[in-house]
Amino acid sequence: MPGAEPVVTQAPEETERLAAELAEGLAPGDVVLLSGELGSGKTTFVRGACRALGVAGRVTSPTFTLARRYEDGRAPVSHLDLHRLSGPSDDGGLLEEDLGQDRIVFVEWPEQGLGWIDPERVAARVRFEHLADGRRAVTFERRAP
Repeated sequence: MPGAEPVVTQAPEETERLAAELAEGLAPGDVVLLSGELGSGKTTFVRGACRALGVAGRVTSPTFTLARRYEDGRAPVSHLDLHRLSGPSDDGGLLEEDLGQDRIVFVEWPEQGLGWIDPERVAARVRFEHLADGRRAVTFERRAP
């Protein structure tokens, strides 16, 4: 798994492969925080992680629903997109089930929920940045073992 140096991906499949590498080390209770501008590859990354975790169905952005759940993999997965929340003061109670300890949780726009995301559960922070020609820089910060 890459470290603090950015990894440049040139295609969605490369971003998905990076996510699969990260997913290998995830377990229920882990939270992965995904930051970056709109269209920078966050949902593509989650799709790659979900495939590695055994999710067979369609993996799409939960931008308008806030959360999607995937139950058919080796562990239940929640994919949250907090972009539409007004800020960290919003009540995280509405997503309590999606943040359960029995799930692997991917959170897009985590700064909107920092007040109610348990920092002890954060297994990784992943930052996405647009580069020229459709490339992306992906930077990982993993929790120390």
